Amino acid sequence: MQPIIIVLIILVVLVFIALIKTIQVIPQASAAIVERFGRYTRTLNAGLNIVVPFIDSIRNRIDLREQVVPFPPQPVITQDNLVVNIDTVIYYQVTDARAATYEVASYIQAIEQLTVTTLRNIIGGMDLERTLTSREEINAALRGVLDEATGKWGIRVNRVELKAIEPPTSIQDSMEKQMRADRDKRAAILTAEGIRQSAILTAEGEKQSSILRAEGEAKAAALRAEGEAQAIRTVFESIHAGDADEKLLAYQYLQMLPKIAEGDANKLWIVPSEIGDALKGLSGAMGNMGPMGGMRGGSGSGSGSGKSGGGNGTERREQPPID
Repeated sequence: MQPIIIVLIILVVLVFIALIKTIQVIPQASAAIVERFGRYTRTLNAGLNIVVPFIDSIRNRIDLREQVVPFPPQPVITQDNLVVNIDTVIYYQVTDARAATYEVASYIQAIEQLTVTTLRNIIGGMDLERTLTSREEINAALRGVLDEATGKWGIRVNRVELKAIEPPTSIQDSMEKQMRADRDKRAAILTAEGIRQSAILTAEGEKQSSILRAEGEAKAAALRAEGEAQAIRTVFESIHAGDADEKLLAYQYLQMLPKIAEGDANKLWIVPSEIGDALKGLSGAMGNMGPMGGMRGGSGSGSGSGKSGGGNGTERREQPPID
């Protein structure tokens, strides 16, 4: 009985192992390569799959999701013989599990080596300055080459990124000095532009101020002249209305002579020639007034001669001297 029990136990174990090998569960976004006696038979997709135990075998399970692989820095020589270290990042996706298994031994290593060689070819045709400023161009060229080469491997390169481009230390120092000089130059130019603009605005302000001041002075002078003209016109009209003669003018001049002589430096007087004629007329008028007063005094003395006792009441006026 014991050998039979042992055989039954062995059979149960074998059946259990066979069931395990028969049922294959493949996760989502994954694929499995099935070989029968070492030869490719089919590709298992996601879900529950049944294979022949002990005849079919699972060779490889491949992730069909997009993968990100960073590559270490690679030294690359530019066209101007400068060595730069470039870090790259590759975004790829397996589209054909069979080709990725049988067409290349290790597609990760193959992509890395292809990236390095392609990158050296691209950077070798550029100088350092263009290399630093043409990342998009390098990414596009590198992606085109990789996508074309990896298509037969069942791999699609979705994106290539240059993570870092590091020139030599001496070149970095030179670039920093150049950038600092450019910044100082731009700062000096901006300062000069600011000073120039400030001077222009100041000059414009002074010009406008001078123009406004001149216009104000011109208007004030015009108003003063108009006022003086109006005053002269009013005086002239008053004199014309009063019918002034030479006597009145001579009298006004005599009144103005003390004011003219008030200054200590006034040693020379200029007397118009017409004033002489006016003064003669004024002196004649004053002479005519004198005899009339004498006549009035004589009559008074005659009438009062009986009272005063002879000539004491006579009034005499002398003509004032005219200088």
